[in-house]
Amino acid sequence: MARFAALSVLVLLAAATLVGVQGQGEKTISNKGWQARPRKPPSVLSLFNMKVKSKFWNENVMSHVNEDWEVSKEISREAKANYTKAGFLGYYLNLEEIDALHIPVPVNLIFVGFNGDGNQAIKLGQAELERWFSNLDHLMEHTRVPQLGESLTPFYRLKGDGAQRHHLPLVSNVHYNYSMHSIEMNAGVTQVFERAIAALSRREDPTDTKNDTDVMWQVDMDGMSHIFSSFISFLQLDDAYNIIILNPKRNATRANYGYRRGLSEEELRLLENDGDAKMKVFQSKGLRVINPLEKDRYQKPLYARHPMMKFAWTTADYKDTGHWVDAYNNALTEVEKDLHGKSAVDTMIHTAQKILAGRSGEGNGLFRALKDAKPTNLQADCLVNTWVGKERWAFLDLTAAPFTWGSTVGGEGVRVERSLPSVDESFGPHSTEYNGATEEQVQEDLQNMVHDRFTVFEEKEDPQQHAVDMLLAEIDVYEMFYFKHCQGRKVHLALCEELRERMDDVKVELSSFSEELPDESQRTKASAALKRIEEWNLFSAPTLKPEAFSLSRDTFLAHLASTLSGSMKHLITPSTADGAFHYYEKIVFQIYIITQEKLKNAMSVPVDVEALVGSLKELIVPPQRVAFSVKKVVLSDDPALAMAFSVARRAAAVPVLLVDGTYRASNRVYLDSLLLQAQLQRLNEFATTSDLNTQGRASLEVPIFWFVRSGEEPLFIDKHYVAKALPDMVFVVQSNQSKWESHLQCNSKVVHWDLNRPIKAAVAAVAEHLAGLVETQLTYSHAHQNTAQDWTWVAGSHVLSCTAKGYEVSSFQTDAIARSYMVTALDESIEILNAGISLLSKEGTYEKTFAVVKSRQTKLLRHYQSVVHLWRRIASLAETLRYGEVVKLLTYLERDAKDFYMEANETVAAMHPIKCLKERKVDVDFDWSKVLAGVVVVVVVLWLLLRRRRPKPKIN
Repeated sequence: MARFAALSVLVLLAAATLVGVQGQGEKTISNKGWQARPRKPPSVLSLFNMKVKSKFWNENVMSHVNEDWEVSKEISREAKANYTKAGFLGYYLNLEEIDALHIPVPVNLIFVGFNGDGNQAIKLGQAELERWFSNLDHLMEHTRVPQLGESLTPFYRLKGDGAQRHHLPLVSNVHYNYSMHSIEMNAGVTQVFERAIAALSRREDPTDTKNDTDVMWQVDMDGMSHIFSSFISFLQLDDAYNIIILNPKRNATRANYGYRRGLSEEELRLLENDGDAKMKVFQSKGLRVINPLEKDRYQKPLYARHPMMKFAWTTADYKDTGHWVDAYNNALTEVEKDLHGKSAVDTMIHTAQKILAGRSGEGNGLFRALKDAKPTNLQADCLVNTWVGKERWAFLDLTAAPFTWGSTVGGEGVRVERSLPSVDESFGPHSTEYNGATEEQVQEDLQNMVHDRFTVFEEKEDPQQHAVDMLLAEIDVYEMFYFKHCQGRKVHLALCEELRERMDDVKVELSSFSEELPDESQRTKASAALKRIEEWNLFSAPTLKPEAFSLSRDTFLAHLASTLSGSMKHLITPSTADGAFHYYEKIVFQIYIITQEKLKNAMSVPVDVEALVGSLKELIVPPQRVAFSVKKVVLSDDPALAMAFSVARRAAAVPVLLVDGTYRASNRVYLDSLLLQAQLQRLNEFATTSDLNTQGRASLEVPIFWFVRSGEEPLFIDKHYVAKALPDMVFVVQSNQSKWESHLQCNSKVVHWDLNRPIKAAVAAVAEHLAGLVETQLTYSHAHQNTAQDWTWVAGSHVLSCTAKGYEVSSFQTDAIARSYMVTALDESIEILNAGISLLSKEGTYEKTFAVVKSRQTKLLRHYQSVVHLWRRIASLAETLRYGEVVKLLTYLERDAKDFYMEANETVAAMHPIKCLKERKVDVDFDWSKVLAGVVVVVVVLWLLLRRRRPKPKIN
């Protein structure tokens, strides 16, 4: 038994020695990590196999080895060689990072009155338009406007602080590829618009008794909108953006005119003071007034499809527009018959009756004002010469009187009288009835000039010297008179002809003096005066050099091209706010109407919820679903909300600059939006949520906090605003003031805001919250890398207009909302794809990883091609402005882009175990000294156990 036990101990010691040596070898490999080291002869203890090429196998490698061998059988040596030569996986897969995506944008420039049949008989040809307007046919990046920073200066001087609030770049990877198409209309179309301007115009002040040529006329935009909309629909240009440039002839009696929707300030004052007129208008509520301009929209396509090519040109002949021209000539005849014989007051009453019959926000506002006997509480819209329509059309009238609007003081990019190119100044001269005075007036003006000039004249002692000085003074008077009354007239005044004959006599007298005077200085003076007359050629027919006329045309066309270029950045594809705005399948508007105290009538709401809901629905892209919830909250019943309101309430002294430049300090009570937001976020009851499911972004809740303030003192948000959009909520404040002076002006008159009905500001703030829509005048300047402004295209009765009180949502804004969703999705998909491609491009191509890459290549490229296919599909739909179908694809785009990134990440991860485990050799490093020591120990133990022992003597 002893020998057996000793033998067992010996075996255990040997096993322990070998295990310790093997464990030390594995530890050595672990410590050296991935660093290469020289190979050593294989150990005699290698597992499974004692050959020289033996490898260390683990379970992961064993589970894939059969698959690797099967794949390797199907792969040719040439393919493997191409893989290893590629160097990097991204290069092998032909994947490169995306710099930009181009989205086509079709634009029609429709020229009316430029075929020799408009003002100044200007005629533009195809060569000229291609020379100047082909430059508009270019690429332009979508941009995001930096957030505004707080400042102590008036808010109309605020600039973007340049800080980026989101991962998306201010200059997007999405580029708009504008396809410009110029269409020249025939004389029939020009005549229709000229008739419409005359038939739909009325005096701005119906009580003004001046001549027609001396007053301002206003063209009714409700009637003109019917004409523009039917014109675009007839030619089937609805699937493109249409900018109409009007150049109608000036009407002999209505030379000064502008466009306005609704009644003027003078007409509202008349309604308030004239009881009979007010009663006639008020009693017409509910009656249907027939509008002859509401014609059926017959259609005759100008072309089957927008020519997506580099600057196309089309001339619309009578055969293209004849049916529409005849239909609207008949309609305008009915309008003229209806208004024939009516006085200015009767025309105003008829217009007011049509407004009430229209059942629009304009009509409801007028009805309330008449009911309260306070029509002057309404803000009259500004007279303008540009307009953005409800549908995809806008126009500018180059013949209408120049108008101004924008910030009162300190604004940039505001509209001034010379913001639009002038046909009269470029292609004049003007005719006498438009820019000249009468014969009696110029005679009087000439006598005044003579009196002023010769009053200070000193008589000389030398009669000849005195005569020369008299002639020079006479020339000075004629020169002033010429530039004021004679220059630029097609038909000269009789007095100008008389002065021309007198100038001939002056030249004869000066010529004689230049030869006969004894004094050299006097002869030089006479000669200089004679040369001066001959060079100026006063009172004679002007001779225009061809190059001067060409320069005038080029200046006009350059100015017009610049104006139209601004329409692309501000109107067609405007900038959005900095941030990511995603498309949701359902929008839930949660409207909290917050009052300071309980209302006398618990069922009444101090907010026009019906009008608000109707406007908010227009912000919805057609595939989206919408829901509303309205909740009344009283601060006295909700201590937590009352505390939040009190904490955010502040007061500040705000400097105000009036229209006349007068400085005034104003004390304002306002709510700090950030403080109020932080307080409300603590209340779970008002928290905003968004629902994301496996199919995409399901719903978004939009909390709208509508604070109703009672009392005489108005309430604002952040000192200057009545509505403010924040990333997770919208604030609106309502005060009792129905006519409050704002920081804006138009035509040197202050623009008033109705603080009692801030629906327009509220809808604009919600649009910014949903899709990042900002005011039309704002854009991003690449040169300044900051916010820039241009107020040309803010006119119109839409929610982003500053010249009208209407709060409609134009098709331009609806498209901008859908396009914002699209650009966000495209930018994010580009970033995700570029991140995946960057991973693949950093991964080297080794022979041992070829099988793994080949097994995943098909799936990886399938995800990539799916994203590219969606990009192409989106661009194709955007080309025809079918944004409703575009937004349906955004969920799939987001999903496929993420799938590509995940597959790229998994492919890279799968390459590392193969490269690591299949190439590592396990070289067990033995310490022979320990082995020998072990052998010695075994021998000693065996000797001690097995040595012969001397027999022990037996003692009895």
